[in-house]
Amino acid sequence: MSFDFPSSRRAVMAGAGAAVLGGVAAPFAARAKNSGAVARNPLVRQRADAQVFRHHDGDYYMTASVPEYDRLVLRRARTLAGLAAAPETVIWRRPAQGKLGGYIWAPELHQIDGRWHMYFAAGDAGEPFHIRTYVLRCLDRDALTGRWEVLGQLQTPWDTFTLDSTVFSHRGVRYLCWAQQEPGIATNSNLYLAPLATPTTLARPPVRLTVPTLPWEIEGYKVNEAPAFLARDGHVFISYSASATDARYCLGLLTAKADADLMSAEAWSKSQVPVFVSSEETGVYGPGHNSFTIDEQGRDVLVFHGRDYKTIQGDPLFDPNRHTRVQRLYYRPDGTPDFGVPVGAGEVPDRFAPLDRPGAYLRLDGTRLTVGDGPLATTQFRQKVGTAGAVVLEPILKPGQVLQAAANGGVVLAAAAGDPARSGFRRVDGLAGRGVSFAALAPGGGHLRHRDGAVVVGPVKDAADRASATFIVS
Repeated sequence: MSFDFPSSRRAVMAGAGAAVLGGVAAPFAARAKNSGAVARNPLVRQRADAQVFRHHDGDYYMTASVPEYDRLVLRRARTLAGLAAAPETVIWRRPAQGKLGGYIWAPELHQIDGRWHMYFAAGDAGEPFHIRTYVLRCLDRDALTGRWEVLGQLQTPWDTFTLDSTVFSHRGVRYLCWAQQEPGIATNSNLYLAPLATPTTLARPPVRLTVPTLPWEIEGYKVNEAPAFLARDGHVFISYSASATDARYCLGLLTAKADADLMSAEAWSKSQVPVFVSSEETGVYGPGHNSFTIDEQGRDVLVFHGRDYKTIQGDPLFDPNRHTRVQRLYYRPDGTPDFGVPVGAGEVPDRFAPLDRPGAYLRLDGTRLTVGDGPLATTQFRQKVGTAGAVVLEPILKPGQVLQAAANGGVVLAAAAGDPARSGFRRVDGLAGRGVSFAALAPGGGHLRHRDGAVVVGPVKDAADRASATFIVS
């Protein structure tokens, strides 16, 4: 079985394990209508370096580092939200002594030529930071119940600190991208790329993609690590993590044209500023080591880990509370990904675009509610379950505050524990025949809508009103 993805970005976003074992999967769209519960953050606590992908059979798989750094784990669920409570299987434990007996880091599950493989980094007993990359292979068809064996060590040009391998295919070539310390370069790790000959050997010498040199890449440590591949509309991207694993940890981005020679370092450009950083407003610190997947509706999803607090006692590597988190990934008009900010605890938020204002969104402008365009984070709102089946809308930048209908027909921010009648909305099918609408529970009723760039609650009398009270959710 080949490992090549279809050319569409949706197929690429489904994850590196996207190949069917035993049968043809039903299309994702056929299952999208009733996708179940909304994912909440943190999705899985105390699981760092998470890889989540949706397999061709529709199941979600997740693996990650555990705080004890002593085993490899895997879970599976029918929905993204279901991973939170899915049983976790230990597929391999480190030996008590010798090679692979040290710290076990950053696993990734991939299906290569019809077999499941797990890439991971391991130290040696007595020398736990002697980190090298190894590959497990499953001898059976089911990754969770099957028997696993150590296939071998990844062979690279240098026997040095090596970790965070990911596999992807592009234009018929299967690539490996990884982080390694190269002799003669005074950094902790750089990123490299090469085609794969076998799961443990390279088909040609690697190209060095990036060395940490920018100020935000060298805080605490000089680190470029944890690559993740994404393709979209004529471009390919590799996100990566930089700096120490405390609140300074962040994401950078490499970009190349889809038809470029990926093995040419000159084909890649590097973001000069980080694309994803800690957020005091949302209370998430050290976001990094990401992967990409899709939700049940086929929308792109960013997976990453982060802490709920900034100050760490001792070595950040041994603080257990890097939690797996998910949020939707959006794009700028030029097609580049807009990571926004880590969205914080609670339901994965949405964006709401009025049907009659293409390109405009419900947004928070300081403390005012408006309809317009602005930074991504100002346009993201959680739909939180209120009383009697109602929902309240909470901007991610103001946790604990929600939209509330004012007596004059306007909409203001108010404490979530305030007046539930004025803060509650009944979500209904869009009044204009698509999308969603929000019927106010406040005295006088009406619907949430916009008027001349303002957000109001008012009556709906005609087609124009229905369009202004209908929101496309993204």
